[in-house]
Amino acid sequence: MSKIKPEIKPENLPETLVWYYLLGTYPVYYLGAQLYVASLLAFVLTIYLFWKWWNQTDATNEDEKIKISPTAWVWVISMLVIAFTVVVSHINFDLGLEKTAKTLVEWYRTWGLLAFFPLAGHLNIRPKLIYRGICILCLQSLVVILIGTIAGVLKIPNILYVSPLKGLGGDILQFNVQVFHGVQERLRLFAVWPTFLALLGNIYFFTSQEEKSKLWRFIGMFTGIFLIVFSQSRAASLCLPSVMLIVWILTNLYRPWVHYCTAFSSFLAAIFLPAAMDTVNAFRETFDKARAGSSETRHTIYRMSLQRWWDEAPIWGFGIRDEKPAYIYNLPLGTHHTWIGALYSNGLIGFVALSIAVLWTFVDLIIKAQDSRQARLGLKIFLVLFICSFADNLEYFSYLLWPGLLIMGIGMKEGSGGKLA
Repeated sequence: MSKIKPEIKPENLPETLVWYYLLGTYPVYYLGAQLYVASLLAFVLTIYLFWKWWNQTDATNEDEKIKISPTAWVWVISMLVIAFTVVVSHINFDLGLEKTAKTLVEWYRTWGLLAFFPLAGHLNIRPKLIYRGICILCLQSLVVILIGTIAGVLKIPNILYVSPLKGLGGDILQFNVQVFHGVQERLRLFAVWPTFLALLGNIYFFTSQEEKSKLWRFIGMFTGIFLIVFSQSRAASLCLPSVMLIVWILTNLYRPWVHYCTAFSSFLAAIFLPAAMDTVNAFRETFDKARAGSSETRHTIYRMSLQRWWDEAPIWGFGIRDEKPAYIYNLPLGTHHTWIGALYSNGLIGFVALSIAVLWTFVDLIIKAQDSRQARLGLKIFLVLFICSFADNLEYFSYLLWPGLLIMGIGMKEGSGGKLA
């Protein structure tokens, strides 16, 4: 056990907060406090960032200076635009001041965190501290799964409860706690439901690849794959190999042999296109049949969400997604898809704002990933989130995504050059 003893220790306030939240993820989960702790963490880190930024002078050590990238500002502005659509839509539908205030609080816990955690990534937080913290969290997850599996074999009754913190506000789903988590059922651990655990598994896998300790790296990568497989998520299972291939291509764009291979592949694709299309269609049909009920429910929600958005609130959206008439299969419209959800809740204005932030980040990270390992990891996490955005509402779970968002923010730093330790 001495080989896996953590040698890394936090050296400043942001690192201390990040380190101990990563290591305390399960206690926070069993308290049902993840939503509030993550929201508070984002608030404290953001305030600390602006305090350091405001007080720095020319005499400040270059390594200690705060430099906020344009990409981080794009996300802040885009998310503020989405907040503005919330206000306008509430006025349009006469939802009242109290409802508007509650929805803006919800905006901070969802869309807001997508901007504030990358912004906090511009603090002096060493990436290796996050890598090790995630690897330790992965080891904790394996222990929790082992205990849950043994409990299931021994027929020990599971314990389910709703955290009393639900009274402070939020969706009940975010406060449901389950004590035992075994492989007898689809894994979800602290991630609310299985598909999102698989998304986190992808993030943990790619992050653990950067860990310098071979033992910790193996634990993190193994756990990432384990979570993906036993959560039984179709989208996340395709995500891992897809992101690896896409990043490899994007970070070798300037190499001539890649151009030759691409040209030759395009030539072959033109010849075998009909057969390839048949194969893709057959794969898609098999993919949908893997969980036909889920696919049918999703398609119904998508269709009804788009229809209602187009008919009733095309520009500013509905502002909320929990209207009683807007339920299908006990699920609200605007769910299970980040982009359709953005249209439904925030209209075309919110959709465009989100699209600009995503496109800007994609281009920025591609450019920086050519010579920066940290930006390359940020690009991988960005692509994981983008791919999975077509299967889940990422903003709804942003409080779980925070380590990945922090790493993306570190990758956005100008002039990182892959030298961050």
